[in-house]
Amino acid sequence: MTGLGSGASRIVAILIKESVQMRRDRLTAAMMLVIPIVQLTIFGFAINSDPRHLPTVVYAEENTAMVRSLVQAFENSGYYQVVGKSGSIQESNRMLARGEVSFVIHIPAGFTRRLIRGERPQLLIEADASDPAASSNAIGRAQAIVDHALAHELKGTLSLRRAPPGPVQVVIHPRYNPEGITQYNIVPGLLGVILTMTSVMITSMAMTRESERGNMENLLAMPIRPHEVMIGKIAPYVLVGATQTLIILLAARFIFSVPFLGALWTLLLGVLIFIIANLSLGFTFSTIAKTQLQAMQMTFFFFLPSILLSGFMFPFRGMPGWAQFIGEILPLTHFLRIVRSVMLKGVPIGDISGEFQALLVFILVVGMTAVVRYRRTLD
Repeated sequence: MTGLGSGASRIVAILIKESVQMRRDRLTAAMMLVIPIVQLTIFGFAINSDPRHLPTVVYAEENTAMVRSLVQAFENSGYYQVVGKSGSIQESNRMLARGEVSFVIHIPAGFTRRLIRGERPQLLIEADASDPAASSNAIGRAQAIVDHALAHELKGTLSLRRAPPGPVQVVIHPRYNPEGITQYNIVPGLLGVILTMTSVMITSMAMTRESERGNMENLLAMPIRPHEVMIGKIAPYVLVGATQTLIILLAARFIFSVPFLGALWTLLLGVLIFIIANLSLGFTFSTIAKTQLQAMQMTFFFFLPSILLSGFMFPFRGMPGWAQFIGEILPLTHFLRIVRSVMLKGVPIGDISGEFQALLVFILVVGMTAVVRYRRTLD
């Protein structure tokens, strides 16, 4: 009995010690509580595999009651949100390429006249199919939307026009990924995901390792400024990111046959800025974390919403407004738009300049935060 009692007391002593240590490590305790809440919130409220209210522009070459009824039917369906009208095919193509809209509905001249004559006119829907999951449901319901709308318009002697195969032929033109190949969307996105995970983690853990090994004191004793330390620590890992980029691009081209329609230098510029953004964030994490474990926890805490709210795994426009707001803050969101626009759409840099600007603002804010935090460490 004495042995059992002494053993229980030792277990209790270790339990108390671990509880005290856990209470002292407030960052780890907070992560254990916050991460499940974040997961529940994102998966429960933000993730939606059936996106609705997708931005749509209408290019109608005539304005009749039939045309207005069709446009209103698309609006009422819940899948298409008409955000404006286009004045030309060129303007429609630019809006689709820039990602401003997901669909272009083209109603040609003479549509109503041909419909009344029973000639079964065509209605063209051009879709941004670079992400097949984002547009598939809306595309699948297009014909039913048109048939239902015209059922209220074609009455009396015109009711015969509703006979199968229907009064209007809906022609779907999926752009940028007409065959709906998932790899075309996933593989370019993997470039951003891999760079995010590795760049943030290796930088944050490298700086934290300096503190754990006692090398930080020697570094602080040197006549070097905070931003110089930051640049010196980040620069080597840019080469690591460049190597990863080369491997992924070669795999995308020769293994997965992903098309590359844009300018290589535009993509490489985006990769460079994106790598610097993630390395800057990793440096900032290292000024907060006291151990490598904490640095890894903070990396995971950042990586989780990045992969879920950026549009990599789930359609970005299918998320609620608050989730899209958070996603716009994440650098991965803007990089995915850059890499997919360049590779799949061949978009020039001028049409995606806003994404580059967002990454540069992120670097500026995070970099200034890192320098301020590092100065506090010096004090």
